Amino acid sequence: MKLFDTRAGEIREFVPQRPNEVSIYVCGPTVQSAPHIGHLRSALVYDQLARWFEYRGFKVTLVRNVTDIDDKVLEKAQQEGIEWWALALKNEREFSEDYQRLGIRPVAYEPRATGHIPQMVELIELLIARGHAYKALDGSANVYFDTASWPSYGELTNQSTDQMESEQSSPDKKRAQDFALWKSMKPGEPQSAGWPTPFGFGRPGWHIECSAMATRYLGEHFDIHGGGLDLRFPHHENELAQSQAAGHKFANYWIHNGLITTLGQKMSKSLGNSVSSGELFALAPGAAVRYYLLSAHYRSVLDYQASVLQEAQTALERLHGFLERAQRELSGSRFAQIEASALPDEFVSELDDDLNVPAALAVMHELVRAGNADLDNERIRDAHEKRCQLHAMLSVLGLAPEQWGSEVSKEHHALDSLMAGLIAERNEARANKDYARADQIRDQLASSGIELYDSADSTHWRLTDG
Repeated sequence: MKLFDTRAGEIREFVPQRPNEVSIYVCGPTVQSAPHIGHLRSALVYDQLARWFEYRGFKVTLVRNVTDIDDKVLEKAQQEGIEWWALALKNEREFSEDYQRLGIRPVAYEPRATGHIPQMVELIELLIARGHAYKALDGSANVYFDTASWPSYGELTNQSTDQMESEQSSPDKKRAQDFALWKSMKPGEPQSAGWPTPFGFGRPGWHIECSAMATRYLGEHFDIHGGGLDLRFPHHENELAQSQAAGHKFANYWIHNGLITTLGQKMSKSLGNSVSSGELFALAPGAAVRYYLLSAHYRSVLDYQASVLQEAQTALERLHGFLERAQRELSGSRFAQIEASALPDEFVSELDDDLNVPAALAVMHELVRAGNADLDNERIRDAHEKRCQLHAMLSVLGLAPEQWGSEVSKEHHALDSLMAGLIAERNEARANKDYARADQIRDQLASSGIELYDSADSTHWRLTDG
């Protein structure tokens, strides 16, 4: 397997620390609001990465945190007039529900920041002792990382401190680039959002949270750290600096998924073009949303517009349609009960190459075209092999029909029921030599993207590739 490592700036062969094991830490959501499309894409990328590692024989430990204490959480709770922890819990539950709706499997650990304050305090104390952090110059509870004490600061994003968009200037720290490890309480903030520490009463900075939780569950040296592209700076840059300054090797690989645009524009609240998860699931079932979110390479920008979910649904129905057709037409053959799980070499090669799911999807659609031709020409053995291969590929991508219960197939079954009636009407017209009506039915279906094909003793349908 090869993965693009942001820190190295190139695709690298993946070499695990421990044979046949892989440890992954992913920055999860800050739960100040309900999930949107960007949150779902990021979580899905690492779910798919974990699935592929598992197929390749690795034991995967995937950790995805929840940031449940943060400036944004406190501000939003105050606006809504509810307790901050109640807001955080409500939104965290929405994230969990949406992960399930998208077929994202539970992770090994999903730690909350508020459950790991002792680990954060311990890490801050270590940084102070090693000369890489200092208490605020004004005597408050603020503690800052001393960026000047760490010469390699900026290596993840390949920039020097004078090039960086600095943190907010403050008279209680040495320089603008120094970032907060611990924050003193602000006026008006609830006492429940603070903890007593050797530095004073307050709460953790955002960056120290992930360093402490990653180390707690994966150790001081692990394989992969992931997250959205927007987290590279300052969040991941600061994580890397403070963790290594503490003497930890931290992550061997840094992986970042691309962002999402809406009609070519960057999503933002100011433009009013953010897409909530509720909007997505109202337009298409979870499997179609999953297919759409996987349809662009994980490092690429993914553009959203109204038509994309229907396109994804149609593409997925085409794949599932071949499975159903093959199952019907092969049900009486001697191959019907034989299952094969070997994936095509091209599919494996694409996913091994920096998780190139779009190219893997192309392999699947090409196989379906060939498989339908096999069925048309009654090449039974070849069609059966392709059916098994397609099912195995769909399973790896979390898109197999049985992985979704009735959700994926209910529309297809409804269409199949409708088609059965039209096929019966066409067959009756042909039997009565009413060929004009028979041709009319065929032409109407063809104009809707549905093709009829006649075998020796029956008529079947399929969605066309056009």
